[in-house]
Amino acid sequence: MSQKVLVVDDEQSIVTLLQYNLQQSGFEVITAYDGEDGLNKIFTESPDIVVLDVMLPKLDGVEVCKAVRSEKNQVPILMLTAKDDEFDKVLGLELGADDYMTKPFSPREVIARIKAILRRAQAIQHVEEVEEKKEIQIGKLRILPEHFEAYRNEELLDLTPKEFELLIYLIERQGRVITREHMLNSVWNYEFAGDSRIVDVHISHLREKIEENPKQPQYIKTVRGLGYKLENPKRND
Repeated sequence: MSQKVLVVDDEQSIVTLLQYNLQQSGFEVITAYDGEDGLNKIFTESPDIVVLDVMLPKLDGVEVCKAVRSEKNQVPILMLTAKDDEFDKVLGLELGADDYMTKPFSPREVIARIKAILRRAQAIQHVEEVEEKKEIQIGKLRILPEHFEAYRNEELLDLTPKEFELLIYLIERQGRVITREHMLNSVWNYEFAGDSRIVDVHISHLREKIEENPKQPQYIKTVRGLGYKLENPKRND
């Protein structure tokens, strides 16, 4: 069964180009030309992934992404923009986008990114890398990989798919220092133009959700000049 891609962009030429190339690669493609229609189709068409332009009429891509995540819908989102602006990039990722591309781009590159995102999503669903553990306990955190759930003090945490994947990745390497570059290559599955800010944004948001005091983290420690490592607070008591 073909995987369904929703392309939301107000530029007819871009939609036509992506639609043709995605269909040639075996994807089913649905389209929308404004944010309101795109948001509606996310919920009515249940796409496997959304290619979402930032600058859209009626409702911009940032607002669409925000609305989708507020409804706990975790469909993967690849955001597009004509502006090479770090603020836009960080904002999109903070709101739960899975990836970000700047125009102009080649259809081949977009398809490669889409396939990488879908592979990661499928990997999370199978949770094979968690060594078939049904429950992970670390400090006051309880993680249920098969259910994609994480609890702190038995309170369910609202983690995005990327945050959940990053948490599992760090737990599997507990106690080891992981560089930002290594995380970019492993968790994002490709070189992200050396932009380690993407890692920092996700780490910051993960800390906000799992730490009692994000400013004094007990789980995810910063190793100055190197990267991050995850520790079990109970082992440090």
